[in-house]
Amino acid sequence: MVSALNRDLERDLECDDLLECLYELNDLDRECFRLLSDVDERLTIDEIAERVDRERSTAYRSIQRLLDAGLVQKEQINYDQGGYYHVYTISEPASIADTMQGQLNDWYAQIGYLIGRFKEKYGEGSNDLDSPPPVT
Repeated sequence: MVSALNRDLERDLECDDLLECLYELNDLDRECFRLLSDVDERLTIDEIAERVDRERSTAYRSIQRLLDAGLVQKEQINYDQGGYYHVYTISEPASIADTMQGQLNDWYAQIGYLIGRFKEKYGEGSNDLDSPPPVT
């Protein structure tokens, strides 16, 4: 893991690489996210699928991963005659950034705790260890 982490830190990272790193997004997920961030309108799944040149079901799965990660928002539009459809937009970038900062802080706290446990286990210290801080 250390070598993989060092490799990532040594390469020229872009801010979009954070999406892959923190949310385990694939290329299509990132492409859909970029598409939604580049347009000023809300898009349906059919429009997204057409613009990324994928089948509707493939685009839907990608958008669902983005929704689950909190990177995309879904809005229901109702027809006057009944029925509805959904449109998608990216979540507020500041909110996404705050969430990423929170994840980083949690990770940092967890790693700090584990380093402390390492010192206690392999150095001088107590065997009475507290539970790790919660990771959200």
